[in-house]
Amino acid sequence: MDALHTAGIRFAEALQSGPPWLEKFWISVTSLADPKCVFTICFPLAYFLDRKVGVSVLWIGLVSEWLNVVLKWFLFGQRPFWWVHESGFASREQVVLRQFPVSCETGPGSPSGHCMITGAALWPLVTALRALASRHSRSLVVKLSPFGAYALLLLALGLSRVFVLAHFPHQVVSGILVGAALGWGLQFRTPTSRTPGFFVATALALLLGSLALHSLVLAAGIDIDW
Repeated sequence: MDALHTAGIRFAEALQSGPPWLEKFWISVTSLADPKCVFTICFPLAYFLDRKVGVSVLWIGLVSEWLNVVLKWFLFGQRPFWWVHESGFASREQVVLRQFPVSCETGPGSPSGHCMITGAALWPLVTALRALASRHSRSLVVKLSPFGAYALLLLALGLSRVFVLAHFPHQVVSGILVGAALGWGLQFRTPTSRTPGFFVATALALLLGSLALHSLVLAAGIDIDW
């Protein structure tokens, strides 16, 4: 893993050595595409366009948020900002990195929550926009443009997370892949006909389940809060 981490640090160095105007761009992307935007922006927008799509965005966002926390408990994953010092890498080799207000994130880093949760929750919205584009245009470019925008957004988001030293590249890639797979797999399994009480009960069950799992892992001697 050290070789993978070292390559990630060098990649982050290369990103940070880019044009100064890119710094504001990367920080804007990592801030605007925060997972909380799934619930505050994406869900209301999707619900306004189509109720089923909106509920699907909310449902997948909820499940992916929970699953990301659980995966991090078992996969752990270093954060570049901390690893470069704790591993002794910065004292052994010359490294030029800058930190930002959003750099000092705590907790395990694998997989990237930004990429996984955003990638999963946006999937039903993107497929709905593709269906809409297909009904109004025969152009293949127009039909595929929603997925093209989706891919570019996740690419930019992933690079921004590496730029601010919140994640290593492999954590970003795994987050994107798991998120897209989760969105695809859950899209047609959204309980859209259920009452609001069902979703409240599900959220409560996920919360209690995570607390129980947290206690069991700690009882097994694994310090997931390292």
